[in-house]
Amino acid sequence: MAQHGHHHVASSQKALMLEMKSLQEEPVEGFKITLVDESDLYNWEVAIFGPPNTHYEGGYFKARIKFPIDYPYSPPAFRFLTKMWHPNIYENGDVCISILHPPVDDPQSGELPSERWNPTQNVRTILLSVISLLNEPNTFSPANVDASVMYRKWRDSKGKDREYAEIIRKQVLATKADAERDGVKVPTTLAEYCVRTRAPPADEGSNLFYDDYYDDEDLEDEDADEDEDCCYDEDDSGTEES
Repeated sequence: MAQHGHHHVASSQKALMLEMKSLQEEPVEGFKITLVDESDLYNWEVAIFGPPNTHYEGGYFKARIKFPIDYPYSPPAFRFLTKMWHPNIYENGDVCISILHPPVDDPQSGELPSERWNPTQNVRTILLSVISLLNEPNTFSPANVDASVMYRKWRDSKGKDREYAEIIRKQVLATKADAERDGVKVPTTLAEYCVRTRAPPADEGSNLFYDDYYDDEDLEDEDADEDEDCCYDEDDSGTEES
């Protein structure tokens, strides 16, 4: 039994090291990934930059990803540390999203097993799903019923009922102090948001896990014309004006 557990640890650590390396070499736009503690591969800190042209523009949202010992066979948990008002985020910050639910057949949930976690999913697909969820909440089974009702009012009034939008704008403004304290430059244009960063050249003294990659001015200039490669579409339905 102990040997079986040891196998899980070795295999999950290897998987997580490969994922971290991949995310450094080809980062997901709008995210910054670091380890909470460099001796622990199972706890990652995520900084999410709000996508331009959405309610979340200019925001700096912190979250944690906690991986199980048998990853990738079981899904990690994703929890926001920053206060978030959203139909699919619980009050404690836990994100309720199909991709993070174990692949059991649960007809009550309204989710197909195919929409749930499977071992081919990874941190990259989770991050893209979270960004998509921020802009297009699922109101079918909300984690925050009040936020869901408010979001539907905003959506159905074509943005005239602004209560939902105003709460998020206040939360975005409140994150500016966190960004300043952490010395992070938050991207506010598509060009900045879509900067593709490269891993620094490996040397014995370099830290495997780099961060603050938006501070690199020459990277911004060099990649400013790569808007068309950005994962984010300007005409997303999550924008304030319809």
